[in-house]
Amino acid sequence: MRSAKSSTPEQHCLQWHPPGLMAGVDEAGRGPLAGPVVAAAVILDDLRPIAGLADSKKLTAARREALFDEIRAKALCCSIAEASVEEIDRLNILQATLLAMRRAVLGLRLKPVMVLVDGNRLPVLDVPAEAIVKGDALVQAISAASILAKVHRDRWCAQVHGQYPEYGFAGHKGYGTAAHLAALRAHGASPLHRSSFAPVAQLLHRSPA
Repeated sequence: MRSAKSSTPEQHCLQWHPPGLMAGVDEAGRGPLAGPVVAAAVILDDLRPIAGLADSKKLTAARREALFDEIRAKALCCSIAEASVEEIDRLNILQATLLAMRRAVLGLRLKPVMVLVDGNRLPVLDVPAEAIVKGDALVQAISAASILAKVHRDRWCAQVHGQYPEYGFAGHKGYGTAAHLAALRAHGASPLHRSSFAPVAQLLHRSPA
């Protein structure tokens, strides 16, 4: 199989994949200081195309929400999975991300013959898989997965904002913004924060005044 790097454009390499169901996989939430990392897997239905699929980061929140519902309605099957804060701190963020991806693929109602994963690392799977750098902008099934993962995690942030309003999760989505870091200094770390991430670890391990 030709590598992603040797295939320009990316779609050209897809003709080498075996016939049958193909799943796209992507994640959301690797960078934030708090919350789970989320992965999604999607098998699209060629007979029910979805217009406007793209890298979730290039879409507005309202457009992502609309596409989330359309993907859930039109895809042959889809699955959303998480790796918890505890798993992130125990395994490291890369391994936790791969674990969430594996869970998402295993959660599919239909088994694909091929899995295309955004990025340059692959989870352990029992089906052939290919990692595609910038796949969320090149392969529609990966774009769909990126939208499901992003919306799911943003909804999680909105939900926990009600429990921990002092941290402002609804605004910064867990990322290490100036406002989030200021809240961490003022209130300490919550149970939702990733203690293995440097800004949180430094706060937890600093000497008392």
